[in-house]
Amino acid sequence: MVDVTIVVDGVPRRVGGDATLAAALLGAGVMRFRNDLKGAPRAPLCGMGSCFECRVAVDGVRDVRACLVPVRDGMHVETG
Repeated sequence: MVDVTIVVDGVPRRVGGDATLAAALLGAGVMRFRNDLKGAPRAPLCGMGSCFECRVAVDGVRDVRACLVPVRDGMHVETG
């Protein structure tokens, strides 16, 4: 496994390069991917793209389902 660096909410993090973005974020200790309409924190639930709970912004593109995207070096991820 080769580690890569991604930037999460402005903070560089080293993560495993052979995982989905959701798995890499969870492995790096990120437990809140977004907030629901009432402000409650949300994180991956299904892990296969059905529930939409893992949505983040990747390189400026909003509502990306992190469980479907392979992690790659240099990604900029915004949660919240």
